[in-house]
Amino acid sequence: MSATSSSSKPTPAASLSILARVKLLSVDVDGVLTDGGIYYTDDGNTFRKFNAKDGMGLAMLRKAGIMVTIISAGAPGAIEHRAKRLGIEHVYTDVHDKLIFFQDLTRKLDIDMSDTAHMGDDVNDLPVMRAAGIGITTADAVRAVAREADIATVRRGGDAAVREVCDAILEAQKSA
Repeated sequence: MSATSSSSKPTPAASLSILARVKLLSVDVDGVLTDGGIYYTDDGNTFRKFNAKDGMGLAMLRKAGIMVTIISAGAPGAIEHRAKRLGIEHVYTDVHDKLIFFQDLTRKLDIDMSDTAHMGDDVNDLPVMRAAGIGITTADAVRAVAREADIATVRRGGDAAVREVCDAILEAQKSA
């Protein structure tokens, strides 16, 4: 799948009016919180590089009372360690049907779907993006996702794209 520019979509900074209602931000990992690269050591272990600015943005959202969840098809290890470090309690890894977990969580937290946003970059995120109140993608998302997203970041996945969204949500909520 080839990536495409998402420049025809509004940016988070230009979408404050719709971001003001977000009570739950759901994010994918590979290609969103990371650059999509999965690194292998000689002994077969994998690791991911996370951006500290994204982590700070998610921590600021949580401090402001906005729920955060991670829903990823990736293996648990590094993802769960990163989530624990950020204090994110709703973490779902090795998930093949993200929508089921997303719907269950919104019911559990009693959050209306219209008050949610999901940030993804690949086709397995589309069902959640469609169900969420706001579908957000990265600048380097695959074409199918870029076409369907409501908002596209200026930044690429793993390059503080999540922070861009977090800052916009916080600004929107402050202005509301």
